[in-house]
Amino acid sequence: MKIEKFEDIEAWKEARKLVKDIYSSFQDIKDYGFRDQIQRAAISVMSNISEGFDRGSNKEFIRYLVISRGSVSEVKSLSYAALDIGYVDEQIFKKISEQCLKISNLLNGFIRYLKSTDRKR
Repeated sequence: MKIEKFEDIEAWKEARKLVKDIYSSFQDIKDYGFRDQIQRAAISVMSNISEGFDRGSNKEFIRYLVISRGSVSEVKSLSYAALDIGYVDEQIFKKISEQCLKISNLLNGFIRYLKSTDRKR
C-alpha cells in the first residue's frame, strides 16, 4: 500500500487509538498534572508522525519517528506509575502497554524501511 498522506501510516492509526484510550481511561483522574502529562505524551506520538511525514527527507522523517517512539515510551512508563498508584487497574494497564508495544514495533519497522529507500512525494 502506498502511503500518500500521514493518515495512511499504520503507526499513526494506532497512535490515534492510543490517544482515545488514554483520554477515556484518565478522564476522571483529579491529579491534573499526571493526567495532562500522559495525555500530552500520547498526543505527541501521533503528532510527531504527522509532522515528520511532511518534512522533506527521510532523514528528517526518521528523526520525528524517533521522537514519537520516545513519547510511546513515556506513555508506557507513566502507565506503570498509574498502575502503581491506583489510577488504573491491571486490565487498563495491560491494554495501554500492548498498544505501546504495537506502536513501537510499527515505528521501528517504518524507520528500517525509510532507511533503506528514498521516499518520493
